[in-house]
Amino acid sequence: MNFIPAVQPAQAATALAWHFVFVDGKLLLPDVDAALLVPHAADAFAMAAGPSSRHYLGLLDGLDCWAQVLPDVPAGWRPTALRAAMMQMPGPLMGLAGRAAQVLEWDRAHRFCGVCGTPTELHAQDRARQCPACRHVAYPRLSPSMMVLVTRGNELLLARSPHFAPGMFSALAGFVEAGESLEDCVHREAAEEVGVTVAKLRYFGSQSWPFPHSLMLAFTAEWTGGEIVPQPGEIEAAGWFTVDALPGIPPRLSIAGHLIRDTVAALGGPAGSR
Repeated sequence: MNFIPAVQPAQAATALAWHFVFVDGKLLLPDVDAALLVPHAADAFAMAAGPSSRHYLGLLDGLDCWAQVLPDVPAGWRPTALRAAMMQMPGPLMGLAGRAAQVLEWDRAHRFCGVCGTPTELHAQDRARQCPACRHVAYPRLSPSMMVLVTRGNELLLARSPHFAPGMFSALAGFVEAGESLEDCVHREAAEEVGVTVAKLRYFGSQSWPFPHSLMLAFTAEWTGGEIVPQPGEIEAAGWFTVDALPGIPPRLSIAGHLIRDTVAALGGPAGSR
């Protein structure tokens, strides 16, 4: 599936379109068991709300893509938590659902100027809202966050936060602070969250994560010293796990799931843990 992002349609509306429609923060899916999102008529939701609630995303395999908020769930549709909906989707649709959620959240949070309080207007060319009084421009927010999987031989340092599902462990993660490089953030978070030092950082990959607007940048690193001391209030438990005896880990939906499984494979771990 090929996606071409855009802010405004560059052609006449396609007969069918992808609609990423949300009600109370939940994505609408067809009200049929096991049904996935499929293209519908271009005007399927056009009359349900005003144009200010719709945002053009681009073209997916030649079909228009729209993000939209509705006040109520229309007949034939069911609201689904975004994370659960994304787990049912192929990669391109999963990414677009996340993009739609972030665009709609940005639009909701910037209806008024953060400088002077004047109601903002959609920018004519950019994905932005602009204040007509002081001209301040608000673009969709991105919050860079690093993730690091620390290794020690064939062991992985995994930790769990209090909000994780029972039994779930993952790599270390934290938001980048102002004035801080990604590498600085990796070293700081490893020291703060579990009390260890690391070296030989290697970039793994990135993922947009719409909960609510993170950009996850993942690394691997090698342990160089320190005993694990979980940070109170942030880390509920942490420990070293051999590649053949892992606890519950995130699914491949998230970059954490890819990072851990690909590292296990590189270290020669059992296929069942990948």
